[in-house]
Amino acid sequence: MNKKLSLTILFLVFTTLIYAQERPRLVVGIVVDQMRQEYLYRFQDKFGEGGFKRLMSEGFMLTNAHYNYVPTYTGPGHASVYTGTTPAYHGIIANDWWDKELKKKVNCVGDETQKPVGNPDGHGDVSPWRLLSTTVTDELKLFTQKKSKVIGVSIKDRGAVLPAGHLANAAYWFDSKSGKFISSSYYLTTLPAWVDAFNARKLSDDFLNQEWKTLLPMEQYTESTADDSPYENIRKGKEKPVFPYDLKKLRMENGNYNLLPATPMGNDLLASFAEAAITGESLGKNNYTDFLTISFSSTDLIGHAMGPNSVEVEDTYLRLDRNMASLLKKLDDEVGKGNYLFFLTADHAVVDVPQSLKDNRIPAGNFNDNTLKTELNTFLATYFPGKTLVETVSNNQVFFNSPLFSGDLKTSGVEYMLATELVGNYLQAKEGVTQVFSKSTIRQGSYTEGGIKGFVIRGYHFKRSGDLAYELEPGWVDGANKLGTTHGSSYSYDTHVPVLFFGKGIKQGSSAQYHPITDIAPTVSVLLHIKFPSACTGQPIVEAMK
Repeated sequence: MNKKLSLTILFLVFTTLIYAQERPRLVVGIVVDQMRQEYLYRFQDKFGEGGFKRLMSEGFMLTNAHYNYVPTYTGPGHASVYTGTTPAYHGIIANDWWDKELKKKVNCVGDETQKPVGNPDGHGDVSPWRLLSTTVTDELKLFTQKKSKVIGVSIKDRGAVLPAGHLANAAYWFDSKSGKFISSSYYLTTLPAWVDAFNARKLSDDFLNQEWKTLLPMEQYTESTADDSPYENIRKGKEKPVFPYDLKKLRMENGNYNLLPATPMGNDLLASFAEAAITGESLGKNNYTDFLTISFSSTDLIGHAMGPNSVEVEDTYLRLDRNMASLLKKLDDEVGKGNYLFFLTADHAVVDVPQSLKDNRIPAGNFNDNTLKTELNTFLATYFPGKTLVETVSNNQVFFNSPLFSGDLKTSGVEYMLATELVGNYLQAKEGVTQVFSKSTIRQGSYTEGGIKGFVIRGYHFKRSGDLAYELEPGWVDGANKLGTTHGSSYSYDTHVPVLFFGKGIKQGSSAQYHPITDIAPTVSVLLHIKFPSACTGQPIVEAMK
């Protein structure tokens, strides 16, 4: 070996060691679907020492972190955490939305050019192609010339795909048809051996042969309302929404494997899969930083069905605390304390069950938007006879059938303005609606604007969003169902989420300073010494970093 070659090898080894010392070996980003910030306090006394309590005491916690746009849904939430921007730029305006060119509803990760991998009959025609910005995971791949590994896992496909970004090695999600984890041809042609081995364990069946009983005696669930609540949905096969839940008995009546994600055992399954990914992909043991994204979805399904004050939700978080402790121990053992960076947040929070608020004399309600399209077209027919101008109503937005505005540019422009004004006035007069914004009003606004209008502007994408957007009063939700609850608004009960940082480069402490959720990605970028995501609008959380 000549002297020049020897020096080159030594230089490469030296620079690799310097890289490893400066940056974490592994980043683990966790999104808990539908988690309120206040759960960390409400259930704190019942948490163990190795999970949430460890993150809160040894890491850095933001107590005043919020989403800063609407709608506060799962798809936009995951995209915003990892891109450091909002739907106005990253383009994921909802979980599903009306495509104005295709004239149909599309899914945020739907991709008809892809095929499922792992189950040919599974839901695998997905990819991140509708995400218009890079993610922090993409930027890591670009920085290391694709030498870093990026893996995304979730129960929901969008919870795996959007955080993992465009350049991920793979994303995996739960297939409710087979009870297995699958992927998409966007990433792979066949599943890796470690995924096949995990699926072969048939843990889904093991979990569904169990009973969901409370971890603690029922009388200790003092942070929740009575187990037998009139505000909770009842599972098929049960007479009341109460413990215990015999999953073996209930599974076939509730869609077989579809039942699993609607129990905390869905989180158990995902946590086990995430730990298998750490070992199977040798994450954190490479020369370059790796990134694992995890999205826990069962919290959302249970929260929707039962509401945030249910025993079911409390028990789910006590069990999730155990998942966190197990995952942290896995990272300590396989990657090493001080060698990894860990953060946890949520994609949105949730409102109390509106009917329970009403029964307690707090303003709230259900806004039935199922008939709104028909209502609006009937109303507009007086002014535009023979024309069905409203194409659809979706995600609190009204979409016009633009080609129906007649004639030359001047005439059609006047008709469009008239229809916009008429629909705006009609919506503003409806019970439950607080404000209505036209496209022109949104265009005249500023991205940094405050109030509800600012939330709408930051969530509005001009090529994908509708002609008008409306927001509901506090406590009001879309849909006529009086049981369970939902999310999506600009109010603090939907926007206020936990943000916890832990591990390499992170101080110990907390901050009550306001931070939008878009500050997470640039913070991680600074700690990794990489570029911010391409459309990033957030700023690093400097008080969290050493």
